[in-house]
Amino acid sequence: SKPVTYVVERRAETILHEMAHMWFGDLVTMQGCNDLWLNVSFATSAAVLSQVAATKWPHAWTTFANVEKTWAYRQDQLPSTHPVASDAPDVQTAEVNFDGITYAKGASVLKQLGAYVGVDAFLAGLHNYFVDHQFGNTTLNDLLSALSASSGRELGEWSKLWLETTGINEIRPSFTLAADGSYETFAIVQSAPNEVAKTNVLRPHRLAVGIYNYDADGALVRTDRIELDIDGERTEVPELIGVAQPPLLLLNDDDLTYCKLRLDEHSLATLKRDLGKVSDSLPRALIWSAAWDTVRDGELSTRDYLALVLSAVDAETDIGLIQSIQRQLARALEIYADPTWSPEGWAAWSAKSLSALRAAAPGSDHQLAWAHAYLGAVRNEADVAVIRGILSGDEVIMGLALDHELRWSFLQTLAALGAATDDEIEAEENSDGTAAGLRAAASARALRPTAEAKAMAWELATADDTIANATQEALIAGFTHPTQGALLEPYIQRYFDSVLEVWERRSSEVAQNVVVGLFPTWASAISPSTIAACDALLAQELPSPLRRLLTEGKADIVRALRAREADASSLPASD
Repeated sequence: SKPVTYVVERRAETILHEMAHMWFGDLVTMQGCNDLWLNVSFATSAAVLSQVAATKWPHAWTTFANVEKTWAYRQDQLPSTHPVASDAPDVQTAEVNFDGITYAKGASVLKQLGAYVGVDAFLAGLHNYFVDHQFGNTTLNDLLSALSASSGRELGEWSKLWLETTGINEIRPSFTLAADGSYETFAIVQSAPNEVAKTNVLRPHRLAVGIYNYDADGALVRTDRIELDIDGERTEVPELIGVAQPPLLLLNDDDLTYCKLRLDEHSLATLKRDLGKVSDSLPRALIWSAAWDTVRDGELSTRDYLALVLSAVDAETDIGLIQSIQRQLARALEIYADPTWSPEGWAAWSAKSLSALRAAAPGSDHQLAWAHAYLGAVRNEADVAVIRGILSGDEVIMGLALDHELRWSFLQTLAALGAATDDEIEAEENSDGTAAGLRAAASARALRPTAEAKAMAWELATADDTIANATQEALIAGFTHPTQGALLEPYIQRYFDSVLEVWERRSSEVAQNVVVGLFPTWASAISPSTIAACDALLAQELPSPLRRLLTEGKADIVRALRAREADASSLPASD
């Protein structure tokens, strides 16, 4: 069971994306694999443009910022990042390259391009491009020529910097204040972090600066907006000189460009108190994204991120944002938190999720989202009793429809905690009788905290060539659980010993399921020894797509170790 409003919105985006291919890919087709991004990136961007302009989801850019851009930001900070317009010498490379760069970063860069040349000129250039090249094949230069002609902007250098390099720029404010509290100086500082993206460069950006003040009702609303071009390391903003420092100043307002956003200390202090009072969903999405990015970069501790979530999540109305916050916090508690503190964090999150579930409007999307958040956070016997009570009907949560899908979620949680029997799993499977039920049962059996269950799931997922792809995915989903570190320990080295054989034996799609899904990034595997085991395999001669996926998994562990160190060195949020 997933929140209905969000699912319908995403389904509409998918339909619009596929419809857009009638133009981007069908009416005009790329000459080769190197320009395939023009197909999928444009379809992703066009789908959101259409949602905003012609459907009942005028805030679709919020969802884009929350879903697609988060995906792109993660992908672009991995060692395997590649340019949006990149070489694809073989089919396997092309398949692996259909990732967060090709879809999400490409679409984000196109939104920036629309802001850079002007939306009207952008759309006019696209029209001319389709008229001139209909039923033909094109390259990137054909598109850029059409957009340059419609906008008057030369785009050759823009293309080199945005489409032919990797990495993401970081943008932050730099200012001094006069005695009266107004800005005496103000500049936007751009940097090019290149820890993994060796070709990262400073880029030209068209962006907006939003000034937010409290209104009469106490809401934080935008009272002024400045749109400008920035380029190079430092761009002065004379329009802000003499302007009173607002409670919140937001660079990249309206999410026009693609960047790592940083806020000033004054704005951060405001948000720690009043993030929930920001009136519009898109700036809230940008703020939550910036907070999550600082957790991943080890600049904000997991415990402080938890405190921010606990203080602001009740005021969040956008269901997509709520789900993203819930998912990201669970991820932070699992792999970014100091393991000696994380039980305290899980307890606080479990208590919050349960209270929010009980308080949510009956039958609402929020209620369902909090049910899933609670199931992901439970760790103790008291929670097991609550889950049992909800399943049996002893505790009635009005409006929470216990359909098969949700019942499976409850039962899988019990199975992971060793509180569900084989007979219960079999009974639920028999009562369901659908293909989805068979997959859910496979996950539930794999989740059981026994050596036998893990051995069975591992064998079926990696060695059984007859198993259906969907069943394999279900087994992989159930193999790991944050509470089962000791049981999973033997599979760290086993993974690195067997993954090459699986890659060579299975089809690309099935092998990728194993390589990515079983890579040891569970809580207890976040250690230097796992990195060493991965390095030993990477020292061998490997197919390039497999090498790429392994380096991505390793990068996740390196990042998690750094974030854990930052969390361990921080003071509790209450101090």
